[in-house]
Amino acid sequence: MKTPLLRFAVLLCLGLRAFADEPVGSIPPGEAGAKDALNKSPRHGEWVDVSVPGAKSPLRCFMVYPEIKDKAPVVIVIHEIYGASDWLRAVTDQLAADGFIAIAPDLLSGKGANGGGTEAVASRDDVVRLVRGLKQDDVTAALNAARDYAIKLPAANGKSASVGFCWGGGMSFNFAVAQPALNAAVVYYGTSPAAADLEKIKAPVLGFYGGDDARVTATVAPTTEQMQKLGKPYTSHIYDGAGHGFLRAQDARNGANLRAARQAWPATIAFLREHTK
Repeated sequence: MKTPLLRFAVLLCLGLRAFADEPVGSIPPGEAGAKDALNKSPRHGEWVDVSVPGAKSPLRCFMVYPEIKDKAPVVIVIHEIYGASDWLRAVTDQLAADGFIAIAPDLLSGKGANGGGTEAVASRDDVVRLVRGLKQDDVTAALNAARDYAIKLPAANGKSASVGFCWGGGMSFNFAVAQPALNAAVVYYGTSPAAADLEKIKAPVLGFYGGDDARVTATVAPTTEQMQKLGKPYTSHIYDGAGHGFLRAQDARNGANLRAARQAWPATIAFLREHTK
């Protein structure tokens, strides 16, 4: 019988399925197909307001529930620098399809026009500017609030993980620093925390990076070395020819982004299942 560690190692090598009896289905759509995927989803998705201590506005979170009979782990989905977009919501829906209670906080809640969030910001450039201006302490407080809300749901099994993309990938790595009860963290093409902070991490971390994304990928080797010195579990995958944002921009870079997405997503699901069961 394969041990859980061996089972996970086999998956990471093949990138094809989570476990022999738990095949991984579809990957999330690219940006162009996100709205259509959401419209066709059979799962229950909803917006909820979550209170954040010290915040002036409630945190708007998009939640999707899996259609399963057992209690499920919670995954906090952290958006790109483009905010809580349709694509981010489609990723959240896919995580629910894969068996998780997925909660995606809009970290621009209250910062848009008339107290709205990402949807109330005039342009994508303005969204980028606002996301870049977020303070780390405020982001951590919001992620903690989303996690606290979700793990207390009757359908939750008490385990939690984070997954983030681009800017949110860095926030997922930083959340592993800040939240010792986190069971796993997944980083999609996000930068690493300061070396001095890595010692605080308790959760295993899995990272996915584009080979043609040197700004981010150049940080992987130093992080790997430091995590190994500290005895912290950190696994990284760099996909040749793929660029930054490959899971969203699947139609770019002559198929390299799509190939990376098709390998990274099953490995993501296996990792999350392994560490949140």
